[in-house]
Amino acid sequence: MSTHTFILNGKPVTVDVDDSVRLLWVLRDVLGVTGPKYGCGINVCKACTSHVNGKAFNPCSVEVKDIGPDDEITTIEGLADTVDADLHPMQEAWLEYDVAQCGYCQPGQIMAAVAKVRQARAAGHEITDADLDQIRNICRCGTYNRIREAIKAGAERM
Repeated sequence: MSTHTFILNGKPVTVDVDDSVRLLWVLRDVLGVTGPKYGCGINVCKACTSHVNGKAFNPCSVEVKDIGPDDEITTIEGLADTVDADLHPMQEAWLEYDVAQCGYCQPGQIMAAVAKVRQARAAGHEITDADLDQIRNICRCGTYNRIREAIKAGAERM
């Protein structure tokens, strides 16, 4: 066992786990953060999408030893705190557009959407259909049209 420290949703945390444990299991099983979902465990479905230092990543594919003490991990549970509100604008858009059916993939979808909007703005433009086409999160319910509409609406509010 090794000690690992990082920032989770704005607060420093320390865990004592083997270096090779995937961060998703640290979040869910050790720290009790259940927003990032387990879907495939091989970085394909993206149900676990979260942010590391503001960028989308999939904790199912990252070993805890690869996260440093200054790394900031944000999960859906901490997203609203990044805008100091009850809900993040993207979460509000998700509700307004009634995106979720089963809801399982939605935390990862929202986290991917927020990161993609930030990435587009950093590149000097608003979110486009081409940007939306790059989001590869899987939704088994097939609500992709509502997801795209909610992302566009959420982007306008961010």
